[in-house]
This record gives sequence, structure tokens and C-alpha cells, in this order.
Amino acid sequence: MLTPSEGSLDQRFADAMGEMLGPDFPNEIALAVSGGGDSMAMLSLAHNWTRVWGVTLKIVTIDHGLRAESAAEAEMVARECATLGWSHDTLRWHWDGQGNLMDAARRARLDLIDGWRGATRHVLMAHTRDDVAETFLLRLKRGSGVDGLSAMAKTRDVGGMQVVRPCLEMSRAELRHYARVLKTPWVDDPSNDNPSYDRVKMRQLLQGLEEVGLGIDTLSSTAERLGRAQVALRARAHQVWCELGSERESGDLLLDTDGFAKVERDTQLRILAEGLGFVSGAEYRPRADALEALLDRVLSGGAGTLSGCEVRAERSKIRIYREYRAVEALTAEAGDVWDGRWRLGHDTLSEVTVRALGDAGWRQVKDKPDAAPPYHAARSLPALWQGDRLVACEAMGVGPNACSKRVRLGFAERLLSH
Repeated sequence: MLTPSEGSLDQRFADAMGEMLGPDFPNEIALAVSGGGDSMAMLSLAHNWTRVWGVTLKIVTIDHGLRAESAAEAEMVARECATLGWSHDTLRWHWDGQGNLMDAARRARLDLIDGWRGATRHVLMAHTRDDVAETFLLRLKRGSGVDGLSAMAKTRDVGGMQVVRPCLEMSRAELRHYARVLKTPWVDDPSNDNPSYDRVKMRQLLQGLEEVGLGIDTLSSTAERLGRAQVALRARAHQVWCELGSERESGDLLLDTDGFAKVERDTQLRILAEGLGFVSGAEYRPRADALEALLDRVLSGGAGTLSGCEVRAERSKIRIYREYRAVEALTAEAGDVWDGRWRLGHDTLSEVTVRALGDAGWRQVKDKPDAAPPYHAARSLPALWQGDRLVACEAMGVGPNACSKRVRLGFAERLLSH
């Protein structure tokens, strides 16, 4: 039986796994292994760890097809997995040339892994202290605040899977030394030395910063401390929301105007940013300057749009709701998810589609309930249609046999988790 020595990389890996997933470990864990030194060392660490805990591993490699060597590198990972006795799959992705390559590759990697993992929920990824420091510098360059500068979380829910990062407190040098000692093969991706990528620039910058005491350990430790501050700021935003806010059945968010105006600005911005993300489903927070400008307009009694949402001061309330233009042309079949957060159906009607209520639907609702959203917010509500006839819109009191269900967690929970 493997008995790692105190302070060894094996013991540190075991401690990290116990902290994140123990004491009752899942029967099967997935690993995303690229073939680089960090991920191949993680594969060896996980393999050795399973000899104690009896967990089954399944491994996947994403071949982005961006270099001629990538297919051979995936085959190298597959051979090593076969040697260790684990299953391995290669998934291929081809960039369409649209948007930012690095961001597109990251999104594709997560989507492909989420679709591949099956019933296996936990997916290990080999992010290190070096990655934390590099990300810190990238975010600092963009002017990020506490959230952006905080260290990446040890676990993170992405879609239906949980990304687990057991190597966050290990350095790249430590992992590669471990791989060399165990004679674990790996490949060096030449793009990791290509200065046209911002992350590579930060990696090269770190070499000089180390000489003045601003190296990997310092920056990653600072990011970890900011992560603790982030937890406190989330808790404060959650407290304020519970006191001043309400989540409507229509999916809109309401805030008491007078009370919200008295709250410290950082908490106002946090609630506003998370509210926009909650309503729109946007993955990224809006730019700081745009968010600040929107907050100023609303606190002055006005309105504005951002991230596919509209925020409006309404007498004693501030309302955050979906911008009609963002969903005007969006359709779905009954039972399918509409706009990323609604699933609509009907007990008796068939051949219905889901679209926004819009002006046409608003006009068809003759007797509007007292609790119905106002016109400007109601237009973006999910509704069931038969041709041009409105047959159901729960928030407007239309269609007693209709059912609508939000498919995202509640906003209060989001404030604590984002």
C-alpha cells in the first residue's frame, strides 16, 4: 500500500482531495489531461492516490487541432493511460476562426468535457500556483477588483459537472520534478512560449518580478487572501439582498430604492452585476465603467440597459429585468428551455411554441392581474403561443393549465456562490 511521506507531493495531493471531496469519495473521478507536464504529473498523482482509496479514473484529452503534433500528443496520453490501466478518450475540436482563440478553446474544452463525462460529476484539472499568479497579473492589467484578482476556487460548478483543482497549492516546477522522478512522459506545447498570447507575456514577466519579491508565491498568496475577502463581500451582498430585495415569480428582481441608495457602493455594484448575470445568463460580468454608469443612472431615477437586461427606477423600487430586444426573436418548442432559464409546457394544448409576450401578447391580456409586471418588463416574459394567439403566460394570469419553471438557482444562492 502507498504510504506517502509527510510533506511529499503525494501527501499534499491526498490532503487536497480529502479536503475537496472526502471523506466519502465518489466511485469514479474524471481527469482532463492535455499531455503537458502539469496534467501528466496530476495523472500520476491521481493514479498513485487511487491505490489507497480505490477510486476509478477516466481520462479525456481535448485535441484542439491547432498544431500538427496535437494528435500525436493525445495518443501519448492514451498510451500512458493504458499502461496505468485507465480508460482514455480523445475529443476533437476545430476552431471556426471566430472570436478570441484562447477564450473559444477554453469554452469548447469545458463544453466537450461536460458532454463526455456521463454520470461522472467530478473532473480534475491541473491548475497550479503558477496559473493563479499569471491570472492575477492578467486581471490586474484589466483593472479588475476583488473578484477578478481572487484566486481561482479549488472547486467550481460548471454546467452539471464540478471542476476540481487538487494542484492549486503546488508549483509547476514541483509537478514537473515529480513527473521526471517517476519518468512520466509529457510534451511541451510551443504555444506556451509564444509572446503573442497575453498569458505567456505574464509568465515571462513573472521571471523578472521574482527578483524584486513579486514572484509566484507572493502573487498567489495575495490572490488567496483576496479570495477570503471575496467571501466576506459576498456575505454582505447576500445580507443586503435579504433585507432589501425580492425575486419575483416573473423572474424580475426588485430592490427597495431608498434602502439600496444608502448601501456602500461596492455592495451596490456587486448586487447589480450579479443581478444582470442572473437575469440574462451572461457568463462574464460587465465592464466596470459601464456598470458604474448604469448604477448612477438608476440611483438618479433613470433607467439603462446592459448585458441584455434593463434596470429601471420605479417609484419606490428598482427593477432588473430581461431586455425585450434580447429575446424578441427567440423561440423554443414547448418543454424545451427558453432563454436559458425557463421551461414552459401545457397540460392539454399541443402545437404550441414559446416566445416572448411582446406587444402583441400584452394587448391580448384584457384583465391584467394586480401583481403583473408593468408593461416595460412584461414584454420579455416567456409565453406560449398557437400561431398568433396567446394561450398562456403565467405571470399575466393567462392559461390556467400552463406551467413554467425556472431552471437556474435562486438569486440569493447565486450571491453566495459567484
